[in-house]
Amino acid sequence: MIKRPKNIRDDILQRSWLITAGLIALGIFVIYRIFYIQHYALYKGKPWIDYMSKTVRIDTIPAMRGNIYSNDGSLIATSLPYFEVSIDPSVADSTYFYTRVDSLATLFASTFKQKSKEEYRRELVFARHEYEKNARKGNRNIRLIKRKITYREYDIILNQTFKSYRITKEGKREPVSWNGWPFFRRFASTGRSKGGKLTISYERYNPFGSLAERTIGYLDRGTRRGLVGIEASFDKKLAGAPGVGLFRVLDDQTFMPNEDDAGLQPINGYDLHTTLDVNFQDIAETALRNTLQRYKASHGCVIVMEVQTGEIRAIANLSRYGDSTYRETYNHALAGRANPGSTFKLATMLAGFEEGLPLQKVYHTGDGVVKYSTATIRDTKRTGHGSITAQQVFEKSSNVGVHLIMKDYFYANPAKYLGYLKRFHLRESTQIQMLGEPTPKVRTPSDKLWSKTSLTYMSYGYESEVTPLQMLAFYNAIANDGYWVKPILVKQIKQADEIIQEILPTKSAEKIASENSLRKARLILEGVVERGTATNIRNPNCKIAGKTGTAQKLVNGRYVPGLYNTSFIGYFPANAPRYTCLVMVDSPRGFSMEQLYAGSVAAPVFKEVADRIIGYDITMHPPLTNKKNKTSEMSRQLRAGHAEDLRIISEEMDIESPVNVDGWVEARKASEGVKWENRDADPNKLPNLKGMTLRDALYLLENHGFKVKYQGKGKVASYEYKQGFYHLILT
Repeated sequence: MIKRPKNIRDDILQRSWLITAGLIALGIFVIYRIFYIQHYALYKGKPWIDYMSKTVRIDTIPAMRGNIYSNDGSLIATSLPYFEVSIDPSVADSTYFYTRVDSLATLFASTFKQKSKEEYRRELVFARHEYEKNARKGNRNIRLIKRKITYREYDIILNQTFKSYRITKEGKREPVSWNGWPFFRRFASTGRSKGGKLTISYERYNPFGSLAERTIGYLDRGTRRGLVGIEASFDKKLAGAPGVGLFRVLDDQTFMPNEDDAGLQPINGYDLHTTLDVNFQDIAETALRNTLQRYKASHGCVIVMEVQTGEIRAIANLSRYGDSTYRETYNHALAGRANPGSTFKLATMLAGFEEGLPLQKVYHTGDGVVKYSTATIRDTKRTGHGSITAQQVFEKSSNVGVHLIMKDYFYANPAKYLGYLKRFHLRESTQIQMLGEPTPKVRTPSDKLWSKTSLTYMSYGYESEVTPLQMLAFYNAIANDGYWVKPILVKQIKQADEIIQEILPTKSAEKIASENSLRKARLILEGVVERGTATNIRNPNCKIAGKTGTAQKLVNGRYVPGLYNTSFIGYFPANAPRYTCLVMVDSPRGFSMEQLYAGSVAAPVFKEVADRIIGYDITMHPPLTNKKNKTSEMSRQLRAGHAEDLRIISEEMDIESPVNVDGWVEARKASEGVKWENRDADPNKLPNLKGMTLRDALYLLENHGFKVKYQGKGKVASYEYKQGFYHLILT
C-alpha cells in the first residue's frame, strides 16, 4: 500500500507551535523562580530581597565637575571635595577596636572639638556593644563630625604621621612610625580600613565670589546640574559621567563602598577656558554698580567685546536687590529684550547710506515737533534743531530728522528696510554659546499690529525689541570693517592639557554694508562724541566713537515720560578699534529729566570702563621712544655711589653719562655735563657719605663696625657720630 506524502507545510507549523509553547513555559518558569527567590528563598534566615535591600545596593560614585577658567588662566569656578566622616564599629575585631578606641576619641576631640574625648569614646563603645549583642540591630554607622570636612582635614586623617617605639626580642627600643588615624588608615596587607569611612562629595566654589556670577552660573541644589549661565549651557561637558559600584548598607541614608568591588570608575568632566578677563569684569561691575547706586536705577548691564574675534571680555549684570544693594540675578545682556531707543538710529542711517543718503543733505526739523498720521514725533531739544544735515541728525539724535530720512527712502517700500535689518543681523539671535537668548522682535507688514506709523517708530528704536548683546554685535560690525562676528564666551574645552575642542572666531562672509556706507557710519559715530550728545566723554588720549540711546519705558501699554532705559554703545580707540562696549542703565531716578538721558547716565560709565581698560591693557599704550635720558638726569638723581652699581643703573635707564672711574665715586658738575671722581678708597678710612643712597651708606658703615640710625627718605644729606651711633639724615 502506497503511503500518502506528508504535508511539509503543516509539519513545520506544528513544530513551530511546540517550540513557541516551550519557550513560553520556560519564560513563566524563570519569572516564577525570580519571584520565589526574591520573596520566599531564604539567605541567612531572611528573604533574599530583604537581605539585599538592607545589606548591599548598587549606587553611583560622583564624578568631579570640570573647572571654568578665565582668559588669562585664572580659576573662576571649580569643585572642591568635602568628606563626610563616619565609622562602622562592626568591621574591626574586638582586640583592635578596644585597644584603639581611646586614641581615636582623643584625636577627634582635640582636632575637631565638637565633643569631648569621653563623649566620643562612650558613643563608639556603646555602638560596638550593641553590635556584639545583636549585629542585625546594632547601629553600624556612627557619624563622627556634624559637618563635612575639607580636603586638608581629610589628608590629616589619612596621612598624619605618628612615631613611637617598640621593644625588640633583644629588649632594645626601636623607633617605628606609621601614617593615618586608627580605624581610617588602610592596611598594606588588605588595602582596607578598619571601618573608618570618608565619603566624598563635591561643592562648587567661585574663587572670585560674585564676579560674573550670572554669566558663570550655578548649580541646581537638588540635581547638582547646571541651572543658569555657562554651568547650564555646557552642563554635559562639565558634568562628566558618574561611576557605578556596590555599596554596603549601613543605615537608611548611609552606604559604604564595597572594597572587594572595583566597580565602574567615574569620568571627570571637561574644563572650560572662557574669554572672560577678571580684571575687565571687575572694572565693568565696579563702574556699573556705582552708577546704579547713584541714580537708584532698577538694573543695568555692561558688555565688553574684542572687535576682531568677538571674544567677550566682560559681561556684567546687576539688578536692585532690596533697598540699595545690587546683585546678579538676571542676565539682562543676554536675555533682556527691549526697545533699544536711539542706538537703533544707526541701523536706519546705515540703510539710508546704502540707498545713497548724502551726509550733507539738509533736513528741516523746525521746532522739533511734527505730526505724521496718528504719531507725534518730538525731539528732546524743546526748541528744535531747525535745518540740519543728515550727519547732524544723527549726532544730535533728532527723532524728527530720522523720521524724515525714513520717509524719503523707505516709506514706499518697507520690505527694503526690513531687508537691510536682516543684512545687519538685527532680525536673528547671535547664536552665542549660552542658553536663554531670545530672537529679536522686529515688526513686519504681516503683523496684526503693523500700522502706517510703524516705520516711523522703528526708525528711532521703538516697535522693535532686541537684546543688548544683539545691538552690540551690530555696532561691532561697524568697528570691524563691516564684518559681523559671532560673540563667543568659551574658546576651548580641555581635559587636563589636551584640547578636546577649540572654538574659533566666526565672521560673516560678506560685509554688512559697502565701504562707503561704513565710512559714513564711522564718521557720524565719532561725531556724536566730538559734537553731539556725548561730548562729555571726549577723551584726548583715546578717541571714542558711539551713540547714546534714551528710550521711554512702556508700563501697562503706555510710554511713561521721565522713566527711561538709557544706553551707550561704541568702540575705542576710534582710529583703530580694539574693543566694543555697551552700557545700559534702566530706570534711573532722583534727578531732573534732562539729567536722566543716556548722555548723562550711561555714557560716563562707558568712558570710565574705557579709560580703565586702556590703563590696564599695556598693548594699547603707545611704544616708548628709544631716546637716551639727558645727562642732567644723572646729576639730579645719581650723585654718589659705587661705580659698578652706577654703570648698571645708567645702562638700564639709558642715561648718557658713562662712569669711567672705579670704586666709590661722586658726581661733579663740569662744563659738558657730569664728571665722576673717586672718593677716598682707603679701606681704613670712611669715605664721604653725602649723596649716597641709604643702602650704600649702611654697607660702608656696618662694614666698618658702626651702628646706624637714620631718618627721612632719599639720599644722605648729612651725618654725624654721637653716643655710639652714626646718625644719617636723608632728603
